[in-house]
Amino acid sequence: MNFTLQYREAQESDIDFLLDLRMKTMTEHYASSNLSTTKEFALQRVLYQFEKARIISLNDHQVGLLKIDHAADTVDILQLQIHPDEQGRGIGKSILENIIQEAALSQKTVSLSVLKTNKAQKLYARLGFKIIDEDEHSYMMKLST
Repeated sequence: MNFTLQYREAQESDIDFLLDLRMKTMTEHYASSNLSTTKEFALQRVLYQFEKARIISLNDHQVGLLKIDHAADTVDILQLQIHPDEQGRGIGKSILENIIQEAALSQKTVSLSVLKTNKAQKLYARLGFKIIDEDEHSYMMKLST
């Protein structure tokens, strides 16, 4: 499915939206992983590498967040969250496919980590990501383009 998504740099005025998005998308995964579900913890994650945060919009409606780090030979997806009301429409898949395509053009690998309790790992596997490492709560995944 093709989407015309817009990306813009997150601003301080977006923090309330991002905090609400994080609480709605991650609380159940944190709870099932026995991690903190407090607003304070969520805010720390929102502010983590905030300068790399991009608000994702579809038809001028904010639908999510993408934080990505471009390094010399890798593209690291730090955070990708789609609002629950917009999930299941292929937006996340479309974003990932675009990232993979761009990485392939520059011969970079794509990496990410995902909580073991997060069903998004199935999407990542379908797109070709392989588990390369894990810790108590997360899988580290990589896709060689």
